Amino acid sequence: MDPDLSELTEQIALDPQQFIGIPLAIAGAVFLSLGAQFQHRGVVKVESRTTDSLGKGLSVKQLALLLARPSWVLGTLMLGLAVVFQLSSLYFAPLIVVQPLGAIALVITSIVNSKVNHVKLNRKAITAIALCVGGVFLFVGVAAFTAVDKPVTEQQLITILVILAVVLVLAGLAFVFFRHRVRAIFYVIMAGVVYGFVATLAKVVLGRIQQGDFEWITLICVVALLAATGLGAYFVQNAYASGPPDLVIAGLTVVDPMVAVAIGIIVLGEASQAPIWAIPVFIVAGAIAVFGVFMLARNHPQTRL
Repeated sequence: MDPDLSELTEQIALDPQQFIGIPLAIAGAVFLSLGAQFQHRGVVKVESRTTDSLGKGLSVKQLALLLARPSWVLGTLMLGLAVVFQLSSLYFAPLIVVQPLGAIALVITSIVNSKVNHVKLNRKAITAIALCVGGVFLFVGVAAFTAVDKPVTEQQLITILVILAVVLVLAGLAFVFFRHRVRAIFYVIMAGVVYGFVATLAKVVLGRIQQGDFEWITLICVVALLAATGLGAYFVQNAYASGPPDLVIAGLTVVDPMVAVAIGIIVLGEASQAPIWAIPVFIVAGAIAVFGVFMLARNHPQTRL
């Protein structure tokens, strides 16, 4: 092979097969947006026909009634497809490449809400969408050529599980002691944090399966993955009950990727081979996307903060 071509190949962290993860992640974001819209509709209808549970968490009866709402069931199926596409994207590409693409769901949700409610997006909302998309694609564009998939060690798995355990304990204590005071933003933030760990654990389990290392620690990861998924879903349903879908998706697409990317970089070392210039680009791109998401959450006509 030509020396120049060899050097160029070494600079590109992802091989062509790994780029498949990007369109899969985008497809997952589409289903995430649509699923959130339908689930929110179902939760609102159940809330309107039962005792108000704002800030107190949905009751067992309300959770059961959701199963009888066609819109909620359809939304759940769409979210299931979103999970399938996300897991497929994680199978092909590093976490820090595909996870931030979930922010596209915020854009779709905002547009869908605008059409459904016949409300025209204002200039600030459109600007926020542009910032969100621009920041995300800048981040992913750099990550796609600098991020690397690395074998996950047992120590890294233990580290992730310990951090998750601490987070869940703190979340449980906050919910118990401040249950009557919390609002949508609490549920949104906690759902984002938990789902950030869900994405990380899913990536870890897939990686261990690829490596042929499915032993006891991997089994613990699977159990933690299922438990975190269930808890995250509960937080999301409560967020729907106390806030609009735009706010829910805005929070998820900020907190979820931030947590997952932080773990991917700090614990899994997916940015270990990134050049020095890539780090400030990551920070700037992330800041642009985060600012755009919060700007959209504040200025979208259908969002009530």
